Amino acid sequence: MSLIRITKKFDFETGHALYGYDGKCKNIHGHSYKLFVTVQGTPITDSSHVKYGMVIDFTDLKKIVKEEIVDKFDHATVFNKNTPHLELATLLSERDHDVILVDYQPTTEMMVIDFAEKISKRLPENISLFSIKLQETESSFAEWYASEN
Repeated sequence: MSLIRITKKFDFETGHALYGYDGKCKNIHGHSYKLFVTVQGTPITDSSHVKYGMVIDFTDLKKIVKEEIVDKFDHATVFNKNTPHLELATLLSERDHDVILVDYQPTTEMMVIDFAEKISKRLPENISLFSIKLQETESSFAEWYASEN
């Protein structure tokens, strides 16, 4: 049976600040992210199986990505927990804002690595993560490929 790749797109809004950066992105700001998740596998060949002909049900992939990424990051602000932004993060959290503290600089490049790890852990055994593309702006994105990692 042929190896097939399927891709699902997700949209979410997230704020962040890049501590120590020498440009405008040192300030808290947000992006309308577009996340493209591509997985690969072989379609189910058992004609009696409810998901016959599918690599993975798009609904199942959506559930994984929403639980691991979208539901957590949408309308949250991401800070590196190892920076002075921790004080600001604490203040925002105390005022009932969604804040995510990560152990990396919250760039698109580092977020895509984090997302790949989270999604990979949740995929069924017969499905593998092929790639992730995280688009930060209309003209800027980062990509992660399993074959290169």
